[in-house]
Amino acid sequence: MSGPRPEDAQSIDAVVTALYEVLSGPAGPRDWERQRFLLAPWALLMPTRPRPDGGHGVEVFDAGGYAASRGPLLLQTAFYETEIARRVERFGNIAHVWSTYESRRAPGEEPFMRGINSIQLYHDGGRWWVVAVLWDNEREGHPLPAAYLP
Repeated sequence: MSGPRPEDAQSIDAVVTALYEVLSGPAGPRDWERQRFLLAPWALLMPTRPRPDGGHGVEVFDAGGYAASRGPLLLQTAFYETEIARRVERFGNIAHVWSTYESRRAPGEEPFMRGINSIQLYHDGGRWWVVAVLWDNEREGHPLPAAYLP
């Protein structure tokens, strides 16, 4: 565990890299303090999921809620998420990152899942803050668009 790293918030690239580093690793605890440092106090983490009725839903977490929800599984399960493509759109002090990822149980294995993170960031004049991360996974009938692949 390393906790907050000021260099993680100095560029869009550093923030996105740190987000993936916090989540990825062998089974065991994650550095939730490092993640909390990346997130604005009001930030939301929002995975989307298909519903059995054919619709779609979204879970909404703050930093603590996400750690409480995903932490127990990550204590028992290795999980490595790797960015494979990125599109950044920026205007002034706001940025939107489309970050395409692959998920694995071990480095070098075939991915068991792919998807896209929609990451919103804000620069306060001194550093970048993650304001929201909303994501969806690829699935049958819902492939990743070519524009978001390497």
